[in-house]
Amino acid sequence: MTAASERAIIDVTRALYDGHPTWPGDDPFSLTQVAHIARGDSVNVMRLETSNHVGTHLDAPYHYDDGGARLQGVPLTWLVGECLVIDAPGDGAVGAEVATSLGPLGGGSVPPRVLIRTGEPDRWETFPADFRPLSVALVDALADLGVVLVGTDAPSVDVLDSKDLAVHAAFARRGLVIVEGLALDAVTPGRYELVCLPLRLHDADASPVRAVLRPLD
Repeated sequence: MTAASERAIIDVTRALYDGHPTWPGDDPFSLTQVAHIARGDSVNVMRLETSNHVGTHLDAPYHYDDGGARLQGVPLTWLVGECLVIDAPGDGAVGAEVATSLGPLGGGSVPPRVLIRTGEPDRWETFPADFRPLSVALVDALADLGVVLVGTDAPSVDVLDSKDLAVHAAFARRGLVIVEGLALDAVTPGRYELVCLPLRLHDADASPVRAVLRPLD
């Protein structure tokens, strides 16, 4: 076993459970057992019903841009590799000034993946109505640094009641992809290896992911 394979794996995926909060208006999450060995069936089988934006999920550009790439068009190389986890608690949208700290924190260079910890808990009992979104200026600043993936522990990069989805539109304009709903509450800011893989849902606009980190230091 190599040293790399022995590094601790940190799960940054929200646990999904029956009744898990979903975006207002989305189909609820449900996992229902429909076959039972204990009742005479040969196997245990469950039925899964959900929105594809439940919990920790990847937005393909098609979700917010009618001409954008669907899920299969998101390069897997963008979803695996070095990333930087940064702390950005506070009120209001996360501003472009956050990007100025990325070079020193990243050891002098900024990796192409940045995960932003705004202070959301790892388990939502109800869907959060008041969370910290990102700003258009931050998206532009990260894109200028060569970032291709931005993740957040918030349920959206825009405010809950946004009508124009200006931040999503900035992601479309700059060609970055979004991971929302990460579980970062216990993660120390710093450099990691990210693995964040969606289901292989052809032509989908989004997919739940299993996202994990491994420390690089």
